[in-house]
Amino acid sequence: MPIVLYHWLPSPPSRAVLTTAKAIGVSVTVKMIDLFKKQHLTDEYLKVNPEHTVPSLDDNGFILHDSHAIATYLVSRYGKDDSLYPKDVKQRALVDQRLFFHGAKLFPRLRATAFPVFFLGKRNVDADARDAIYDALGNLERYLEPTGWVAGDHATVADISCGVTAGTLKAMGVDFSAYPKIRDWLKNCRSTFSGYEEANQEGEKIFGDGIKNLVGPKAYLR
Repeated sequence: MPIVLYHWLPSPPSRAVLTTAKAIGVSVTVKMIDLFKKQHLTDEYLKVNPEHTVPSLDDNGFILHDSHAIATYLVSRYGKDDSLYPKDVKQRALVDQRLFFHGAKLFPRLRATAFPVFFLGKRNVDADARDAIYDALGNLERYLEPTGWVAGDHATVADISCGVTAGTLKAMGVDFSAYPKIRDWLKNCRSTFSGYEEANQEGEKIFGDGIKNLVGPKAYLR
């Protein structure tokens, strides 16, 4: 039975899971769930994920939600080694902390401005919400200072999650001129992770162009 990934192209968390799968060479069958068409609210999908979010994973009857949980599961179960999600307790704790940073700070600050635009009809970006994005990017820049990677001295799943979200912010029009470490790191993510461009290019463009068309290309500039 194939591994099924319930996926929505514009979603950064969903793309992070697809990127992880491609990076470790595990094949997944992608089943699109279009949030614009409210396919995440159908009875069929609610049986898979009562929280009606994407992504979700069905690995031969084992159902899992949340992009961080799915990515670490895929690497732990199907990865050829533990480099993306180390078994060493301290190294893994560092990766987990950066994933928590992504889940609690970086991605929610993207979502706080994008969700109202895409789904609630808002046509501007509040200054406080915009500035909160730059605050999170400042944290990310500092995380990258020691080694150029988010968690430790090599690429991990934390780089995938944070990188996909940061790339989406850039596509939305957020100004990265003050973050040279992030700019270099994003280039490294695209060249380091096999399948990164394939997993992200289309969805990143849909997300970025959609936001710019609805609020204007300069809405995220300070």
